[in-house]
Amino acid sequence: MSETELNVVCKSCGAEVSPYVTECPYCGARLRKRAPDLELGGDGGLEPKQSRREKRREEKARQKAARRSGPRPARAASLGVRPWATISLILIPAVALIVRIALGNALEDFGGVIVPVQSEWWRILTAPFAYLSVGYLFAVGLALALFGPGIERRFGTVPTFLLLVACGALGVLAASAVADQREVLTVIAGGNGIALGAIGAWFMVARSESRATGDGFEAAGAIVSAAVILLLPVVVPTADFWSGLAGGIVGVLAGFTATRFGSPR
Repeated sequence: MSETELNVVCKSCGAEVSPYVTECPYCGARLRKRAPDLELGGDGGLEPKQSRREKRREEKARQKAARRSGPRPARAASLGVRPWATISLILIPAVALIVRIALGNALEDFGGVIVPVQSEWWRILTAPFAYLSVGYLFAVGLALALFGPGIERRFGTVPTFLLLVACGALGVLAASAVADQREVLTVIAGGNGIALGAIGAWFMVARSESRATGDGFEAAGAIVSAAVILLLPVVVPTADFWSGLAGGIVGVLAGFTATRFGSPR
C-alpha cells in the first residue's frame, strides 16, 4: 500500500487509526490483542495476511465472476464454427426426399422400415433419413436447427453427428420391436427420434451449464418442441411414437452422461 488506510475507529475516543496498530495513539485504548500479520501485495506494498479460508473464498468468487463474464475460451472459439453435423442431418434427408419425389418411388425404396424387418437390418440406419412428406421434414429440421448447434458447440461435430444418428437408429429399432410384438404390418420412417434426441441432449447440457454459472435457462421452448415432435404420429403415419420416445431417452441419457462425467469443451 502506498499510504496508510485509516479504516479502524477507536471505540474509546472515536478517532480513526491505522488498522495495523494494537493501541490507539490518541487515548491509549486497546484495539486488538495483536497486530495483523503483513505480507507483500501485488503492487509491492504491505497488506494484511489473509487466512486460507479467505483466500479460498476470494478464488471461488473470481472463478464465478469469470464464468459469468463470458463463455469458456474453447467454447468461445467454437462459436464461429458452422454446425456441420446439424446441417448434414437436415440436408441428407432433404436431398433424399427431393430425389424420391422426382423419381416417383415408394418410401420403402428409399430406406423406410417395413415391419417385420426380416433380413434388411440396414434399414434401421436409413429409416431416420426417409420422409413421407415435406411437412414432417420441416418439423424435424426446425427442431434440429434450434437445438442441434447448442449440442455441437459442447460435444463437437463428429460426436454430435454420431449421437443423433444413434438416437434415430435406436428409436427405429425400438419401434420395430414394439410393432413386431404386436404383430402388425407398419412402415416406420422419419427422424422424430433424431429430433427428440437433440432436444433431450440440449436440455441436459443447458441444465448443467445453468447450474455451473448460476444463471437460469428457458426450458419452455424445449418442452413445447418435444411435445410437438411426440404428437407427430397423430398426423404423420410413418412417425412412430415409440421411435421418437426412445430417441429422446437416448439423447437425455447421453447428455446427462456427458455433462456429469465428461470434460466441458
